[in-house]
Amino acid sequence: MEFKSINPYNGNTIGTYKSLSEAELFDKLDRSQAAFKSWRKVPISERCSLIKKAGQVLRDNLEEYSKMITLEMGKPISESRGEVNKCAWVCDYYAENSIAFLNDEIISTDAAQSFVRHDPIGAVLAIMPWNFPFWQVFRYAAPTLTAGNTGLLKHAPNVFGCAKQIEDVFKKAGFPKDVFQNLIVHHEQTEKIIAHDAVQAVTLTGSERAGSAVAEIAGRYIKKTVLELGGNNAFIVLEDADIDNAVKTAITARMLNCGQSCIAAKRFILAEKIYDEFVAKFTSAVNELKSGNPLEEDTKVGPLARKDLADQLNSQVKESVKLGAELLLGGQQNICYHEPTILGNVLPGMPAFDEETFGPLASMIKAKSIEHAFDLSEQSKYGLGVTVCTKNIEKALKYAEFVSDGAYFINELVKSDPRLPFGGTKKSGYGRELAKDGILEFVNRKTIYVKN
Repeated sequence: MEFKSINPYNGNTIGTYKSLSEAELFDKLDRSQAAFKSWRKVPISERCSLIKKAGQVLRDNLEEYSKMITLEMGKPISESRGEVNKCAWVCDYYAENSIAFLNDEIISTDAAQSFVRHDPIGAVLAIMPWNFPFWQVFRYAAPTLTAGNTGLLKHAPNVFGCAKQIEDVFKKAGFPKDVFQNLIVHHEQTEKIIAHDAVQAVTLTGSERAGSAVAEIAGRYIKKTVLELGGNNAFIVLEDADIDNAVKTAITARMLNCGQSCIAAKRFILAEKIYDEFVAKFTSAVNELKSGNPLEEDTKVGPLARKDLADQLNSQVKESVKLGAELLLGGQQNICYHEPTILGNVLPGMPAFDEETFGPLASMIKAKSIEHAFDLSEQSKYGLGVTVCTKNIEKALKYAEFVSDGAYFINELVKSDPRLPFGGTKKSGYGRELAKDGILEFVNRKTIYVKN
């Protein structure tokens, strides 16, 4: 089987990639298992040095990697550079902190010694999406490899060029052969990979359907999973908020990566008193965003990554309008490109409220009170993150305990940061990436007990 990487802006073929045969796949899995036996013995200080070098490789090849991201999935080039630099940051972070994170955890008992040590577990399979083709991989790979595990990457087929470059980053950084391997395979081979003795855990970032399927397979073989799935984040603006700053934050929260982000703000829940002002200023700001060729420096909105994604978004827009939403801006689609779109008076029961909208669509929702705003926020099967804009920080903090999502940001867009744990609840998945939590997801927390 062959996979083609297609530029969503102009339809040109970027690259063609041949799927591994079953024999080639199992050879790679066997080699990963063999590499783990020696890699786990490499001193952690040396592993930290290597991940630090990986970060430098990313910086040294910034333009090459950024261009591949933009060509394969349509992200504006300025954002692609930001993504590659963020990957370098996460490499630096684990290079500087992994030794402390993995130190023995002393626990006082009646034993002469009792503590928890942290050992690697083996190969960790990563099933990764196309929307942040470098970042999603590095936020898993940096802690996982530094902990002493080996890595196997099954990337989205439309970004196999990025996957190849990522594998090359680790080679250029000096990682031993087979410690990190890119697998060019169809999703139908996923079960064979998970079933292999080398694979001890799976991490997936993707759709709810993909997460459910992979978790089912992993459960069958008793393999641990971490799932980072969809989101339908609420962006709550209260009466006392600084509207201009809220709008500025909201534009980035919704339109970054052309809205193709699980943690993008999707439902704008606005106090009735400031609804009209916020919507007017937000609409004006969206109108100023330049759409076009994502390789041009001043482009802010490029195409969606595939035509089927634009089709799905347009269908959600049309169905919501049919159910009573007001089309305030945009709404048109041209192949992979979808106009930045704003819908007003969105209500529960409409796709623009109930479903994850993966693209440049902002849904405006009126809230009668602060309690109503948080109630609307909770009316979602997803639980990734919430933003609250207000000048009353103390009041906002009191509401944090009533939000079921995995993140709660006040006066800032929900974003991932290497220093903070990241993950969701409900249909947004389980487990945590980044920070100390991320490196501990894929280690054996081994209890050591020494009697007098």
